[in-house]
Amino acid sequence: MSKIVLYMWTSLDGFVAGPDDGPDQGLGVGGERLHDFLIFDGPDHPAAARARDDVGAAVMAEAMTSGAVLTGRRTFDHAGGWGGDHHDGVPIIVLTRSVPATPPPGHARYVTDVREAAAQAKEAAGDRDVLLHGAAAAQACLRAGVLDEMALQVVPVLLGQGRRLFDDVPGHVELELTHSADGPGMVHLRYRVLGGEG
Repeated sequence: MSKIVLYMWTSLDGFVAGPDDGPDQGLGVGGERLHDFLIFDGPDHPAAARARDDVGAAVMAEAMTSGAVLTGRRTFDHAGGWGGDHHDGVPIIVLTRSVPATPPPGHARYVTDVREAAAQAKEAAGDRDVLLHGAAAAQACLRAGVLDEMALQVVPVLLGQGRRLFDDVPGHVELELTHSADGPGMVHLRYRVLGGEG
């Protein structure tokens, strides 16, 4: 059965981007440190990146086996919509407060309701998992009770400011650690979301 899995690289103090993130600087000031583990082999596209270590490579490979992408509008816009193709032509569901007049590029579509976005992403993914991107989208999915798992890559740096991953959580949320691995320069943690009290 398809699961919605958040894949995120975060600083030890919980930031997923530095300050002043935007379309020209997607990870903000200093935030590129979170992706130092990547080697970019070609154009500015996630599928063109590979990890420098075996553990990171396994995490990236797992993320790229997903059958759909669910992302927040901010992340989508800052990434330039991934040119309309995040990886392998899978559908991209963009969670947004309002649908713009211009349609999204490539395999993407806008959805305004988080539960509907999650349902569409799962249906599109078939028997594969849904890769979830974006702090605001992750928080919305947590609040709606549709986030199944989190794959967090914790980088040993304190950014001190920027965009926090869990800035607006719905209260107490219980997690179960299902996997952990040490890679060069980061710790990889996988959690199952058990639920919580809103």
